[in-house]
Amino acid sequence: MERAHPVDRRILQTARGLTPIATIPSHLFVFSVLVLYTVSGGMLWLVGINYEGLTGSAASKIHPGTYLVVAAFAIAAIEAGNPVAFGVELARYRPAAFLLLMATIVLFVDIVVNAGPGMAGTRETYMLAALAVGLFAKSDTPTRARIEIVIHAAMVANALLGLVEFGTKHLYFPYRFDGALLVTDTRSTALQGHPLGNATITSFYILALLAGGGRLSPGVKGSIILVEFLALVVFGGRSALVTTVVLGGVQGLFLFARAVRSHRIPIGGVVVALLIATAAPIVIIGLVSGGFFDAILDRFASDGGSANARVDMLTLLQQIPLADLLIGPDQGLVESLRRVNGLMSGIENPIVRTILYQGAILTALMMVALGFFLYELTRSSRPGMALPMLGFLIVINTFESLGSKSTLLAKFALMMLVLFRRDQGELRNPSARMMSASKARDVSSIRPILSKRFQKAQPNPRASAASRTSRT
Repeated sequence: MERAHPVDRRILQTARGLTPIATIPSHLFVFSVLVLYTVSGGMLWLVGINYEGLTGSAASKIHPGTYLVVAAFAIAAIEAGNPVAFGVELARYRPAAFLLLMATIVLFVDIVVNAGPGMAGTRETYMLAALAVGLFAKSDTPTRARIEIVIHAAMVANALLGLVEFGTKHLYFPYRFDGALLVTDTRSTALQGHPLGNATITSFYILALLAGGGRLSPGVKGSIILVEFLALVVFGGRSALVTTVVLGGVQGLFLFARAVRSHRIPIGGVVVALLIATAAPIVIIGLVSGGFFDAILDRFASDGGSANARVDMLTLLQQIPLADLLIGPDQGLVESLRRVNGLMSGIENPIVRTILYQGAILTALMMVALGFFLYELTRSSRPGMALPMLGFLIVINTFESLGSKSTLLAKFALMMLVLFRRDQGELRNPSARMMSASKARDVSSIRPILSKRFQKAQPNPRASAASRTSRT
């Protein structure tokens, strides 16, 4: 008898014990994902909301998607009948998300007490991710399927709009800071807003598809990956581009070697490969004549001081006493040192930035909570997430990312959970993953054993029911 494949007990309990949220919060959750992936700060500025600037009301500094997630979570808790029991249940099944939420509250209180910067950023960056993961854990299979459709559609639309902006030299929703345009930065902004945010989430999406994420056919995946990679170039994120090329190239070689070794190459993939090979010379000539590759070459030739900023930011840590670094330096001193060292445009690492503004102790607390949170994402999903997770850890450390206000963590967590989600049937039955491979054996094992006289009369006795049954 073939041995069942072990499945994590906590995952089985989650599948059996969690009660799905009701219809209204479910639809609201799907809509909030759509807003998170398609509404940028530049788009909000056009309707009178200064989301990415310093001026304006405190309420305008929170993304509409965050408000929708909080509303969906609150409605789900109220409809559950007992909001406290609702929260306790989620804390049991998603303890790392709960830990991240508690650490965020501690960080938020510290910022309020010390009148430091980043109150909105704390709620947006970490609290949003924790609540979104909690809602996803309570979502049913149809809701998760709708979220996957929303993410695929939003990412493809974002990539196509980025390519259109590059071709027309016109930005439809340009990045603004307090209304001021960055006239020297002509990179595409599309639906995600800032070019770095676009490049980062596009990189994760490409790596996730290459790692087998999603329920798309190989042909559709190949087409989307091609479009997303072209968009990644026009978004201009060098770290994201290099990470995607290196990790994606290794994964591509692995997939090709596995397909050749198994002698099972998908027809859809072959068709897409032939189409790409046929159209590649024409496309490359057109891109060269249109200056497509000039944009990325300019980014590598002139980085606007980013490389020097990554070196200079370490000098800030050396100029501040150790005792102050532990509990949080004086904000006036930090701002002064940033001006002296020419780092007013940004500190190119989230850990260094958090240490400078909140201190090493709270930074360590947040990093531990974040580490458990990412580990929980991996444990609650099917295999394959290691590739985009590695890309995530590399890219987020090349700019401020999680050190400032951003919806990046929530979008990454939702993308990974939905693209690498486990089937409910597989969760309920530990041996479900073995069923397709042993289907013929299971069917044959319920057939009666035929007589020897009948078996000898068959032209191929090795295919008899008795011989098949004897191997079980």
